[in-house]
Amino acid sequence: MLRVLGLPVHRCSRTETLDRLADAVERGRAGAGSLQVVTLNPEICMQARRRPELAAVVGRAGLVLADGHGLVWASRRLGYTPLERVAGVDLLEDLAGLAARRGWRLFLLGAAPGVAAAAAARLVSRHPGLAVAGTAAGSADPAEAPRLAAAIAAVHPDILAVAFGAPRQELWLDQHLRATGAAVGIGVGGSLDVIAGRVRRAPLLLRERGLEWAWRLGRQPGRLPRMLRAAPFFLLVWRARAR
Repeated sequence: MLRVLGLPVHRCSRTETLDRLADAVERGRAGAGSLQVVTLNPEICMQARRRPELAAVVGRAGLVLADGHGLVWASRRLGYTPLERVAGVDLLEDLAGLAARRGWRLFLLGAAPGVAAAAAARLVSRHPGLAVAGTAAGSADPAEAPRLAAAIAAVHPDILAVAFGAPRQELWLDQHLRATGAAVGIGVGGSLDVIAGRVRRAPLLLRERGLEWAWRLGRQPGRLPRMLRAAPFFLLVWRARAR
């Protein structure tokens, strides 16, 4: 594990991540509790600097992954062996395949109405045998959380993917994952929109060169304020290395 601007990041390859999550699911099924996964990016890092409660959630998470080339660059800049990027959308796809092979149940929560169901249908078509315990648009509204957690627990999922957007999904999982009964909970942001086909992902060539952000900005100009709020991350990391 290493630290980026005070936040922990686990050094896991995509394969090692799946191994750790497989172990967490089996342990959870045996009653050993649940594991929260945070897919960390510069935007969440900057939010955590402004919100101590979010920084505490990241610190408590059982697994914190480098989701985005910004974290990969930061690890290199800070003098560490570079991290391997584990994008949330790729991880969810990998987990669906593993769940289909091992008989685990998946629940998709969040995004706009109908998106989770469409994403589930796509995952089932790509991973025959996948058991989807349920889907719901839901809400991060605290008043709705007890009812929503109880409804999820009633269908006994092993893996819960939450797409409320950062940091709402991280805060929601920290407070309610145990009540859902799921062994693994992961915040997946916009991954359901991508899997459902509502948002087109950047071509592989751009992703490999760390230019996915430019593709997303070109197709979704409304993301500019979010990107600007995350931009100081790079200056802070640069200065941290200079000390």
